Amino acid sequence: MYVERYGRGEAHSFALHGWGGSHRDFAPLAAHVPARFSLLSADLPGTGCSPAPREWSLGSIAEEICEAVEAFAELDSRRKITLVGSCSGAILALLVAERMEGRVGRLVLVDPFAYMPRYFRLFTNRSIGRRAYDATFANPFGRWITNQALRGRRTPDSDLTASFVETNHEAARRYLALFSELEGVERFERLRLPVDIAYGERTFGAVRKSVEMWRGVWPQAHARRLEGAGHLPLQEAARKLCEIIFDSADGGAEVAYQAEREARV
Repeated sequence: MYVERYGRGEAHSFALHGWGGSHRDFAPLAAHVPARFSLLSADLPGTGCSPAPREWSLGSIAEEICEAVEAFAELDSRRKITLVGSCSGAILALLVAERMEGRVGRLVLVDPFAYMPRYFRLFTNRSIGRRAYDATFANPFGRWITNQALRGRRTPDSDLTASFVETNHEAARRYLALFSELEGVERFERLRLPVDIAYGERTFGAVRKSVEMWRGVWPQAHARRLEGAGHLPLQEAARKLCEIIFDSADGGAEVAYQAEREARV
């Protein structure tokens, strides 16, 4: 897997982009990474500069990400890593956290869906899904129409379909099909890690509903609304998002989480 490094610090956060994106989605954060940190931004298997996955299954893809975390983060056994997942990349971050129990110290989920809304399920329909996808995301005019239709879910200077100009559309369709097969959020309830959920004030209603679903699974989760941002906080609230990712990344969130657990006991 291809991994871009933003920052040169020894404390690492490993970032996974969302559907149709690439490692470049996290580039707006580069200017705000504190000196003692690094943000490692990966191209998911089959996207950007990364080759296709060994197998098109969520389990296999999660294993490849685990290998990349080990290889590129240069993990010190005494220091746990923060996983950052944007949009559908949050699901992959959770799958990786399951497999790397004891190595992941914290999760930051950015505008994460907890389920697949009906408007996305249209693109997985066997009879019309491919045509609907191509008309919406593989066609320049379709992308323009879609971005205009979603102007209430973004800031005026951002583009919700820009990443699809260079995306691997076959890989995007495959990922969407895999995400449609996911079980409910309850399968992740055993993950007892510090969790921060950052979401845009103007994001999709399905994301706002998802935030409440995640908080129902993880009582320890902190939900942080990013004022003025839509579904692209990486672009629209980069500085504030970096504060969330790195402010507690050196152990503060884990200490707070442990204090909360003791208080509940």
